[in-house]
Amino acid sequence: MRFIKRGLIFVHRWLGVALCVLFLLWFPSGIVMMYWQYPEVTTRDRVERSPSLDVSAIALTPGEAFAKLDADPPPTGVRLDTFDGRPVYEFRNEDDQLMLFADTGEVPPEEITPDSMLREASRWSGRPAAGARVDAVTEVDQWTISNFRSASPITKYSWPDGQEVYVSGNTGDVVQATTRATRTWAYLGAIPHWFYFTPLRKHGPTWNRVVVWSSGIGTGAAVLGMVIAIWMYSPSKRYRHDGAPTSIPYRGQKRLHTIFGLVFGLGAVTWAFSGMLSMEPFPLSGGGEEGPAVPQFRGPVRFADIAGADPRSVLAQLPAGRVKALEFTSFGGTPMYIASLDGGETRVVPLQGAPQPEFDRDRIIEMVRRQAGRYAPAEVRVMDQYDRYYLDRKRQAPLPVILVRYTDPEQTRIYIDPKTARVVTGYRSGDWKERWLYHGLHSLNFPWLYNYRPLWDIVVITFMVGGTALCVTSLILAWRVLGRKLRAVLPGPGAPAVTDDLVG
Repeated sequence: MRFIKRGLIFVHRWLGVALCVLFLLWFPSGIVMMYWQYPEVTTRDRVERSPSLDVSAIALTPGEAFAKLDADPPPTGVRLDTFDGRPVYEFRNEDDQLMLFADTGEVPPEEITPDSMLREASRWSGRPAAGARVDAVTEVDQWTISNFRSASPITKYSWPDGQEVYVSGNTGDVVQATTRATRTWAYLGAIPHWFYFTPLRKHGPTWNRVVVWSSGIGTGAAVLGMVIAIWMYSPSKRYRHDGAPTSIPYRGQKRLHTIFGLVFGLGAVTWAFSGMLSMEPFPLSGGGEEGPAVPQFRGPVRFADIAGADPRSVLAQLPAGRVKALEFTSFGGTPMYIASLDGGETRVVPLQGAPQPEFDRDRIIEMVRRQAGRYAPAEVRVMDQYDRYYLDRKRQAPLPVILVRYTDPEQTRIYIDPKTARVVTGYRSGDWKERWLYHGLHSLNFPWLYNYRPLWDIVVITFMVGGTALCVTSLILAWRVLGRKLRAVLPGPGAPAVTDDLVG
């Protein structure tokens, strides 16, 4: 037994030497990531930054605009949006999209010009175009790692206030935007936490292997540490320290390391393991048999129903200066409009009638039951609070939602946003590993914590600080181990003094 114990201590010690710095990166950066994420441009950002539709500039109805395109067949999707500061119709079919300015009936230029890209960057940043520094992004940098290939060619526009806006030359859209603050917090949080360093991250397979292996070995090291700490711990206090009985046979940093390991070691194990799962080293979601079909509430429009509709009359019914886009759609076969407003709000506007804040919930439920197929819903109800499968600590995910739970073997459940008549997310019992082993263990995203903030913040920060303390003691001990080896190989002044930490 003594030989086994010594072997475990030897392996744990050297794994600690190798990985202590990595663990010290993970824990403090995890605290930062509780509040600051890696910069990205979301759909919500695009809506918020896009200009409001100018009613006075709209001169054409959808039918008049489509007639100028001389295209066939009629579109199944129509959207009124803004392109390069002007209202534009987007006509969509299954494999095609055509655009035409709603003010003059002109077709937008096929090639994105540098001037239009500069205008888009200036509009996004709110800074004058003349003050921008313009740089072509010819290779991956820290902020274009995930979309460099798809968005290239990319141009970066920088302003003296620290804003940097990246615009794709393919689409003319902003694909990334950062500020001094978001970059600083990313360097303190997401970048070290994810090993998102550009020289490593741009080589995707290599980065994946580094994260998987380091977190996997880190899990093993933490497990060994827990085993050793429990094995060495003596409830009967058979050890003695300065003449007094004690339960831990160490003093100094080893004693602190053991105490922190006993208190926070299990958390370190689960956190390293769940972090490895984020890279999906093996499938997390179960296959299972095919579940119920996702119900469809909104569909293509019959162009004849809306060709003569005047969007100006629709916009006149909505809050002035707040409408960012107007989509022509249908709900249960009935044509209508969906208006996207600032602040993430939407309005449902029937062809005849006043705007509504959401679709008819009873009709959504009726359509759910009608489209259920072989698996009838076991439960359909409106949720005003998040549950254990649908939750968001930033509280940006839509509420209320309609929960539909089916009778299929996978116990499928879906959540429908009545404001948009869209399924926002779903869950099947085969997804339990991703839900609990990854999200549950790594983020502690349990409703009984999330719903009573700052309880979640207190619990997670306590764990992070404890993990950081565990890593600091590990780093000190690793330096002592290396110092001992250096002293043996290179005797002389400068090597750190090493003391025996065992007590009697």
